[in-house]
Amino acid sequence: MLHCRKLFIPLLIALLTAAGWALPADSSFYQPPADQSQLPIIKGNKVKNIIFLIGDGMSISTVSYARIKGPGVAGALHMDRMPIAGFIRTSSADHLVTDSAAASSAMACGIKTNNGRISRTPNGDMPLSIMAAAKARGMATGLVATSSVTHATPAGFGAHTMSRKEQPLIAEHLLLNGIDVMLGGGYSFFIPKSETGSRRADERNLLDLARTKNYAVIRTREELMAARGPRVLGLFADEGMQTMRPEPTIAEMTARAIDLLKESKKGFIVMIEGSQIDWANHDHNAENSVRQTLDFDMAVAEALKFAQKDKHTLVVVTADHETGGLSINGGNVDGSEVELHWSTDGHSGATVPLYAYGPGAKLLSGFHENTDIPKAFSRLLKIENFPAIIEKAPAEPGQ
Repeated sequence: MLHCRKLFIPLLIALLTAAGWALPADSSFYQPPADQSQLPIIKGNKVKNIIFLIGDGMSISTVSYARIKGPGVAGALHMDRMPIAGFIRTSSADHLVTDSAAASSAMACGIKTNNGRISRTPNGDMPLSIMAAAKARGMATGLVATSSVTHATPAGFGAHTMSRKEQPLIAEHLLLNGIDVMLGGGYSFFIPKSETGSRRADERNLLDLARTKNYAVIRTREELMAARGPRVLGLFADEGMQTMRPEPTIAEMTARAIDLLKESKKGFIVMIEGSQIDWANHDHNAENSVRQTLDFDMAVAEALKFAQKDKHTLVVVTADHETGGLSINGGNVDGSEVELHWSTDGHSGATVPLYAYGPGAKLLSGFHENTDIPKAFSRLLKIENFPAIIEKAPAEPGQ
């Protein structure tokens, strides 16, 4: 979501930030790791589960600033403890600077596509997603986001459309493709147009469809805590979540998704997106960028807590792209004052960080294309013939 801003607004925010103004309004929710030491490398174990966390728009500078304002200059985020690190190149098939749709498609299907497309190749073919491949193996699947669950990043893992704007259609795809647990916003795309707040152009009620497919449909944090699987559709906002009470936090959604999915005897794969890091960076809102990144890091903590106990779970953290062109240009050594600079209100073509922990994590060390991530997942899960095209686009007339 790109927001146009007057040129003076980013400058004003940068000046106020330099004066120490843009501090988190309340970071008391954040609990840094009690132990800052690096987690051990796990060798030899088979990968049964994959927890894939995407900080939308999260750059190295975003992470650095959140660390400074959260646990402190000498502190550590939970993702900092992950023993394997690397970088991801993010360009799409038709642009040096990707959007979330093309980036998500690459990380879901192992193919590059054009900006705006949801797991459709440049010529319209439908590639196999790692979620669908895992489900075909009997694994459970999940999507968690603080945006609508039909937004570009989660959509790439559970839908196939020619445009990210087709969110009513994406909602249908998510249900028809049987993603077992979906938690986030997006209620307005599931209800008929005659209902208040609907974003559909038809009278289809996808909540009824969900119930016929044995989903428990829930709307509140309390219902989430009490939910029982195997299928749960949690829609906590009409579109993007507010990311504050009474909604569940992304950490709570992550913990509950894991609890629900771990009942699968054949394992699970779940994608968890900190969607609104991107939105904060588009707006050059340093305060909210910190809050959203720390919120996301608490979801990472939940993933690592499970993986440390389980020993057969791979946790991977990365970003789909960089947003805002944030740099840290100066400040006090204790981090009480920090000088920031934003170079764009859009995305950039910068490489983004990657962190991994668990069996098979070494496969993701170093420098990679974003398409390498699901290929690594398929290798570790012993899924053959991936990437693959499952449906060809109709031939053009005369071909």
